Amino acid sequence: MGKFNKKTVGKETINLADGIAYKESPELELVSLLLTSFVKDKFYENSNDQLKRLENLVLSIKDKKFIGQSAVYARTKFGMRSITHALLSELVNKVKGQSWVKNAIAKAVYRVDDLLETLAFYGNKYGKPIPNSLKKGIKLGLQKFDTYQLSKYRGANKDVKLVDLLNLVHPKPNAKQKEAFKKLIEGNLKSTETWETKLTEAGKVNVEDELERKVIVDKNKKEAWESLLKSNKLGYFALLRNIRNILEQAPESVDLALQKLVDKESIKKSLILPFQFKKAYDAVKNTSFGRKALGSLDKAVDLSVSNCPSFEGKTLIALDTSGSMSGQPLEIGKLFAAVLYKNNDADLMTFDSDGRYETLNPNSLVTDLINQISFNGGGTNFNEIFRNADKAYDRIIILSDMQGWMADKNSFSLQGGSPKKSFFEYKKEYNCNPKIYSFDLNGYGTLQFPEDNVFTIAGFSDKTLELLKLLETDRNALVNEIRKIEL
Repeated sequence: MGKFNKKTVGKETINLADGIAYKESPELELVSLLLTSFVKDKFYENSNDQLKRLENLVLSIKDKKFIGQSAVYARTKFGMRSITHALLSELVNKVKGQSWVKNAIAKAVYRVDDLLETLAFYGNKYGKPIPNSLKKGIKLGLQKFDTYQLSKYRGANKDVKLVDLLNLVHPKPNAKQKEAFKKLIEGNLKSTETWETKLTEAGKVNVEDELERKVIVDKNKKEAWESLLKSNKLGYFALLRNIRNILEQAPESVDLALQKLVDKESIKKSLILPFQFKKAYDAVKNTSFGRKALGSLDKAVDLSVSNCPSFEGKTLIALDTSGSMSGQPLEIGKLFAAVLYKNNDADLMTFDSDGRYETLNPNSLVTDLINQISFNGGGTNFNEIFRNADKAYDRIIILSDMQGWMADKNSFSLQGGSPKKSFFEYKKEYNCNPKIYSFDLNGYGTLQFPEDNVFTIAGFSDKTLELLKLLETDRNALVNEIRKIEL
């Protein structure tokens, strides 16, 4: 099937699955890509294709400031990292002489290594000289960080190191940075308070007897975890990644760890993506010591999506369970489907080559609901949503990669995709006109409905759920939220 040179007829286009679809505006396509791409290969698009499409979008969007606003939004609201580093690099390469560019870079910096990664991407693709706007943005961005943050992300084993940034832009240190900058330039800045360093040191025991060495190392690790938790030196993401290690190595500190795990402010500040709890959940669910941790993880997941809107009226949630949704898109789709189902008067339907209603207990935990939703595989037929819907709905929320291609579930040879006709027939049969929410889980750049007839949204964080509510009154809520960012 063709992948690159797609025909366009008016607003219609052919998607990556060779189905009939509709083009997104460049602005919406950019945002959809930013909020869904981890610069990894997807079912229909590899990472290089994503980066090339990103560059083309930067060229095609006339309002360049919107591009900078989008980078800030994606990084600081949704926690998207690599794709924003690439976007900032394309921005400084394509836009010259605009003072707001340096502000976009500085505002999009959430951690010190954002600066290192952005400079590395630019250098690898475009080489030297480094644009002044990037230098000025790095200079501004560095002002945010203290000694602990600078030492943690000094990039000692990377191609682009923090000391390289200092030598490039010659920033003037503020009071909390002066000593750190001096040590960094001298090569004496060490990271001593991070969990990685403490655990590494805990394992350094010069004892020949293996049994004796194990006893000492176990004691050191127990004390290291206890120290990190009590001193608040273990970030939320590190806590989540290491919850099993803490359970095994520092059982006396488990209560404190689990208390931190369900701290709502820590969850919000961490920019943790709700689906990232799954790895921690899987790590402890089959262990003899994980019962208490599973309860806390259930609560943490609920807190991470606590901004789920509650809509008036009747809602249909339609989750794509076709083959192209396998992996991360399906895990994210199942999460949001479960949360929306639990918090609304809603029916749940899964669809692929066929469609079917799923009956779940809305009083179950979110994690239990997720596990009850099965993956079916097969083709992608959006018509099945409306052929199987058996009542009038006020809104229909579709969670999918938006790569429909089937017209008839009994024939794989007929080109289909857009369900315009079946949607029209559904509305006529049930005398209703539901709002359609197109929830793009892979950011490929096309829709199954015309953009002016659908509410479009993308992204994986709790902020996505907030936007669902805004869309009830503002069709362009996602783009408009981004335009509010000051540069």
